[in-house]
Amino acid sequence: MPMKILVGDEVELKKKHPCGSFFWEVTRIGADFKIRCTGCGREVMVPRHKCEKNIRKIVRESAGSEQ
Repeated sequence: MPMKILVGDEVELKKKHPCGSFFWEVTRIGADFKIRCTGCGREVMVPRHKCEKNIRKIVRESAGSEQ
């Protein structure tokens, strides 16, 4: 079952980006996730299954936007 990840959520990944940041902002959701590094601003497209496997923690951007 897919994880409940929403656009605007910040996620902490298991491996850090070369800039040193572990945190990424989710900007697009579908078969692929588009995520932006909060450290340097780099954007990458990652297949959903690979991204979900590497997520350590989900930090909700706004707790009131939950449906």
